[in-house]
Amino acid sequence: MVLEKFRKARKKAPADDYIVALDIGTEFVKALIAKVGDEDLEIVGVGRSRQEVSDMHSGAIADIAGVVRNCEEALADAEEQAGLQAKRVVIGIAGELVKGVTDTIRYRRPQPDRPLDSSEMEFIIEKVQERAQIKAQRQIALESGNDEVEVKLVNSALVSIHIDGYKVSNPIGFQGRDVAVQIYTAFAPMVHIGALERVADELSLELLAVAAEPFAVSRSVLGNDASSNFTAILADVGGGTTDIAVVNDGGVEGTKMFGIGGRSFTQTIASDMELSYKDAEKLKINIGHDQIKPSVAKEVNEAIGKTLEVWIAGVELALSEFDSIDHLPNRMLLCGGGSSLEKLVTALEGSEWRKELPFTKQPTVHLISPSEVIGVTDTTNDVTDHTFITAMGLLRVGYDTILGSGEGDSIKEKLNRLLRI
Repeated sequence: MVLEKFRKARKKAPADDYIVALDIGTEFVKALIAKVGDEDLEIVGVGRSRQEVSDMHSGAIADIAGVVRNCEEALADAEEQAGLQAKRVVIGIAGELVKGVTDTIRYRRPQPDRPLDSSEMEFIIEKVQERAQIKAQRQIALESGNDEVEVKLVNSALVSIHIDGYKVSNPIGFQGRDVAVQIYTAFAPMVHIGALERVADELSLELLAVAAEPFAVSRSVLGNDASSNFTAILADVGGGTTDIAVVNDGGVEGTKMFGIGGRSFTQTIASDMELSYKDAEKLKINIGHDQIKPSVAKEVNEAIGKTLEVWIAGVELALSEFDSIDHLPNRMLLCGGGSSLEKLVTALEGSEWRKELPFTKQPTVHLISPSEVIGVTDTTNDVTDHTFITAMGLLRVGYDTILGSGEGDSIKEKLNRLLRI
């Protein structure tokens, strides 16, 4: 009955200049309500609700009804704090079957003396997306064992344009024969996207955009600067998955995901020490506390160490797949609840795991702070740490989607607008 009232209330009083970000994580649902300004977003409502173990599997929704209940709880808290209800929502998508790659297509122009125009660029971009979709479909079919799997484009962003080997920020008006366009594209199986659409529908919200979560994290730190030279490895360590994005000179080189997150550490502790999941989680969170007996702490640390080895191997494998990059960035920025585990940061600061990877020097590792998210301010004082970064990134994707129609934009922004779904 309460839920019915909640849904009816949202239908009555939507606020047009506000958006909701829903970060549906394996461990928690986080809801942020933000007011959309001319140049920034202002968070006015925050909500958070814990998921049941059976609600999610490897970052993807396993129980729609359970997830809807948790979303409603998180949304109710955010709306009460904001004193209003937003009608448009951006939802993140994660899981091992979400594929984000950067593809380069080389297009040989039949009339090299004719200046490039926007319709020709649209044609080139269409070809890149077609090729990327075929690749993603094959890869997801192979990994899922289902040849008939349907995939859908969730995000695209322009990385770079070269004409006859010369990098340009605005290709319009240039002459030349060979145009090389690099575009990041993320695809997901329709079954995952369908589940998110159903969640939005059940919540009586208009689905503004679905975003691959590592892409959302990259948007959180890139902001509006089309000429940004931001370079880093971003790792979102959630409950069920770890999502990695490599950003080079402001362009997303690609995203990788693998199914090991904070829950894997808890499950190993529970299994090795014959504890319930809840008790194991408490021990993991409080591992540095004085009240834990040394003998118990030793067992917990041994269990964490086992999973940590597997997790580090996953990071190494994911980064090794960025084979088009000469050198990996020397900065690693972490977010997500799983990255709260100190041993995880310490392990990344070690040197053994990266020996076979193209780092030029030992990377620095630190947690992303909400204050580092560009163009998003928090008026609630409740967005306090790295666990909210993905949700803040989803707000940025929503902002991009809504405000992507300015007249004074650079060609890169105009082309990115053309790419957005």
